[in-house]
Amino acid sequence: MNDETITINGNECRFEKGQTILEVAEENNIYIPTLCYLKGATPTGTCRICVVEIEGYRRLETSCTTPAEAGMVVLTESPKVVASRKETLELMLASGNHNCAIGFNRGEDWTSVQLKTQEADDAGELCPAWGDCRLQELAYHYQVDGSKYAKRDVKYPMETVNPLIVRDFSRCILCGRCVQACNEIQVNRAINFGYRGADTKIVAGADVPLKDSACVFCGECIQACPVGALVEKKARYTWRPWEVNKIRTTCPYCGVGCQLWLHEKNGRIVKVTGVEDGAPNKGRLCVKGRFGYDFIYSEDRLKTPLIKKNGQFQEASWDEALDLVANKFKEIIKQDGPDALAGVSCARSINEDSYQMQKLFRAVFKTNNIDHCART
Repeated sequence: MNDETITINGNECRFEKGQTILEVAEENNIYIPTLCYLKGATPTGTCRICVVEIEGYRRLETSCTTPAEAGMVVLTESPKVVASRKETLELMLASGNHNCAIGFNRGEDWTSVQLKTQEADDAGELCPAWGDCRLQELAYHYQVDGSKYAKRDVKYPMETVNPLIVRDFSRCILCGRCVQACNEIQVNRAINFGYRGADTKIVAGADVPLKDSACVFCGECIQACPVGALVEKKARYTWRPWEVNKIRTTCPYCGVGCQLWLHEKNGRIVKVTGVEDGAPNKGRLCVKGRFGYDFIYSEDRLKTPLIKKNGQFQEASWDEALDLVANKFKEIIKQDGPDALAGVSCARSINEDSYQMQKLFRAVFKTNNIDHCART
């Protein structure tokens, strides 16, 4: 065996210095489950779901934080590893309001869990992340039913006062992904860990609602959250993964070209997420890109050009409206010169439209009075 390989589940895998066991496994299509690991952020090993067994090591090590070393022999699904993951999942499921475990042989007990969850949510359905929850996926994968330990009492009430985000602390597993997404990915530094021990909580500022903190509502924390602790207010209980079609598109708000997944249900967009492997944003979005899709369905949207006559707007044809604008421009240029005109390109315009507009003003109108409005 050469100095640049490790063995994972009997497979010889090459690696580069500085790579972790998890990174080497991913490059070789070897599955290691994770919960706290966030690509692009500093690995912490907090959740201990990604533990692996390494020959010669006395204990299981977290694959996301352990550097690969030449000659390592690693097992990712040994009995010892599986037992550890099951125990971790049992503890997580007991940590709060998690009704995501598998429900075989539960009978009335399982029904009771669902009813309590619905009552806590003040909603007639299950967890809003049901079917889109990493903890639920792992509970099914490892056949953990969440019955080993008694459920712990929820210390903090749900935060619903924010305009765009619901924070459900009863479902938070303290994985830290939202904190990393805020502090390392978007660098907004609005949230962090607060208090200690059993009282630990993800806090904004001095433990205030997001709306009263430095939060800019980019929603990166929602996309990073692997459970139902952070949910879009508008999308809550309006969709399930199996009900929607995912359509990839480019964000219409500015010229950066961020890549979006539109989650469409019955012909309407119900949720927007960033394309995590798509350039240039790599999953990151601003508040407009993630939450600003309601205007598409506004009843106040103009459907035909309007021309003001006698102080009142009246519907007109496109030819009539364009002729009016063109004639007004000609009059202004003839009377006061081209610099009497100025143009502002809408932030929702695509790059090609903005290019054509600046070309119109510079080449045709002979003025450089053209700008771009980022707040439109």
